[in-house]
Amino acid sequence: RLLSVLRRRCDIAGKRLSGPGLAAEGRVLRAVLYAYHSRLLRHRPYLALQQVEQCLKRLWKMNLVGCLETLVELIPKKNASKAHSECLVPSQPVLETVALKVLGGCKLILRLLDCCCKAFLLSVKHLCSEEFILLNTVASGLLSRLWFVIQYRCVLQTLTSLYGALSTMLHLVSETEQTPYIKGFTFPSDISDFLGVDVSSEAKKQKAKMLTTKKSTSWMKKLFPAMPEAVSKVGKKRKSETSTSAMKNRSIPCPTDIGERVV
Repeated sequence: RLLSVLRRRCDIAGKRLSGPGLAAEGRVLRAVLYAYHSRLLRHRPYLALQQVEQCLKRLWKMNLVGCLETLVELIPKKNASKAHSECLVPSQPVLETVALKVLGGCKLILRLLDCCCKAFLLSVKHLCSEEFILLNTVASGLLSRLWFVIQYRCVLQTLTSLYGALSTMLHLVSETEQTPYIKGFTFPSDISDFLGVDVSSEAKKQKAKMLTTKKSTSWMKKLFPAMPEAVSKVGKKRKSETSTSAMKNRSIPCPTDIGERVV
């Protein structure tokens, strides 16, 4: 029963870590950093984005997904027969290695979420100052999506539940036969003690901070103030005329502003 639970949690964690959302946001982040590298070396939101990218890079380099796949291959697919009292289980060194990587991955993801939150607040702050509007608009959207992908897919919560199953299995295996591989480190029974924070409460705090900042600054109103009624009517009339002419002759490209609907 414990082996089937461990296999299932390893599969879920591997799928959520290797999902397309996290990889896509990482590629966009690297492209943004590359595009602005020569111009914004001392810009604070840019430096905060570099910290986010560094956390993502370390998360991929530790190859947590490959480690989980190796562990799944060592777990027997079918449960042992009830008539037999023995079954094959992964060895203590393998379980210790995976447990240590899961602990490190949880720390890295916690740090990644914190960096995303700080970089987002900095981007919104500089956006309100009308400084590097394009970069900070892209950065705030990118960071909020990255934060949302990790929280929505419950990546951190999945890893914490996986560590619970790993800790139970590691305890049973070490009781059967003592073959410790990692020495000088005591594996915590509760991962919250190791992380130092409660995962769900920390996510709620970060979300509240980001939403409060967006409400209090109302940066969209500062950047795009409301137009007078006469000007808005003229703009609507011109827009409708442009749309009609574009429908009549589709071959003529019409210039459109950012945010306007393209017919």
